Amino acid sequence: MVSTSSTTEATGCDRAEIEDFWRRWLDANRRAEEEKDWSPLADFYAEDASYGWMYQPDEHFMAMGREEIRDYALGTEMAGLDGWTYEYLSTVIDEQQGMIVGFWKQRSGILDDNGEEFFIEGIGGSWFGYEDGQFVWQRDWFDLSSAGHTFLAILKSGKASPGLVDRMSLDGPSQPGHYTRAELPSSVWPPVVAAQSTTQESGATA
Repeated sequence: MVSTSSTTEATGCDRAEIEDFWRRWLDANRRAEEEKDWSPLADFYAEDASYGWMYQPDEHFMAMGREEIRDYALGTEMAGLDGWTYEYLSTVIDEQQGMIVGFWKQRSGILDDNGEEFFIEGIGGSWFGYEDGQFVWQRDWFDLSSAGHTFLAILKSGKASPGLVDRMSLDGPSQPGHYTRAELPSSVWPPVVAAQSTTQESGATA
């Protein structure tokens, strides 16, 4: 349940503050998509923030710190996706815990022979931790099967950009920021949530 209180001691922010931050984030996303450069979005993250997602059970991406987020999450991981957009269709804000969840639709900007845009049917989203005017962590999810289907459809149509073709030829696990589950430098779940889960599990077995 999302709190409707105007302030929270846990995050030191009020509802208006976090909503204003989110509006600025959405505006910056739109500019990044227009300019085909996502790297300036890194300035919204804390210096020691973490940002990750899972490709499959033993292949994960994790960027540690603002500059890895800039270089990897918003750099190498976005290679070949020039012209793609990630429109946030719905947002849930929990100011009591300092969390934001945004649900986005991934569109390619590429049209098929019938003039229809290729897009990923599955639901994608981002879960953010907010504190003191910055994101302190982010975890994404997306429908990998649906994404793969759309990428292959674009390739078969002959309309894929050279950058997208190059992207799809890469060996994923060898790319910067990719880890096996055992090698991850941060938890799959956000650190604050993972810590709470560990505490609850310890209490249950005590």
